Amino acid sequence: MTAKLSLRGVRKRFGEVEVCKGIDLDVDEGEMVCLIGASGSGKSTLLRCMNLLEPVDDGVILLDGQDISEPGLDPQPVRQKIGIVFQSYNLFPHMSAAENVMLAPRRVYGQSREELRPKLAEMFGRFGLGDRMDHYPDQLSGGQQQRVAIIRALAMAPQIMLFDEITSALDPELVGEVLDVLRDLRGQGMTMVLATHEMGFARELADKVCFLDAGRILEQGPPDALFNAPREDRTKAFLARVL
Repeated sequence: MTAKLSLRGVRKRFGEVEVCKGIDLDVDEGEMVCLIGASGSGKSTLLRCMNLLEPVDDGVILLDGQDISEPGLDPQPVRQKIGIVFQSYNLFPHMSAAENVMLAPRRVYGQSREELRPKLAEMFGRFGLGDRMDHYPDQLSGGQQQRVAIIRALAMAPQIMLFDEITSALDPELVGEVLDVLRDLRGQGMTMVLATHEMGFARELADKVCFLDAGRILEQGPPDALFNAPREDRTKAFLARVL
């Protein structure tokens, strides 16, 4: 069976520094893959390569078996299929939560406010924000703003969602409400790749965990195997620090 998303020999450098050093990874339909590793190990850059925010220097990225990393390819259709959410919410402060979410579907798909409103009301309600649609970002908590950022990405109906350390900027008591959204998405069968420091969450919900070290996937496997019986010394040392 063809993986939903495949990376083969992906390399990315910034000047003299090679950040991704020949990464191979398969993500199956409906799978949740968690990327773990120290800061600077290449997790964020790898996610940005997956939806072409960063062009790769070498290797290929395949979506449903089609090469999406070919030089000169228009990245916009790919980004509509592969959504990404960052740790900083990047909401426009002068727009309400609903207006922030509507912006891309209106521009890209030409949908009207009237058309979008019922669908968005359902999404906001699903993520516990039914009464917050018309609030402005400064009227929302960090956890609520992050959930709005997730809804904004989902409003484009992506096939895959990427999450880059989306809980790391939140107060500890707000982390749980954002992780609950990811649990909900996993239950609906969304294909997801997450860079995360939340080891308990990765252990509980991931189908596959990848440990990145210095731009390489040093080790990957089911959470039980990787957390309970890591093979590599670097993985053991990292887990001893964070668990």
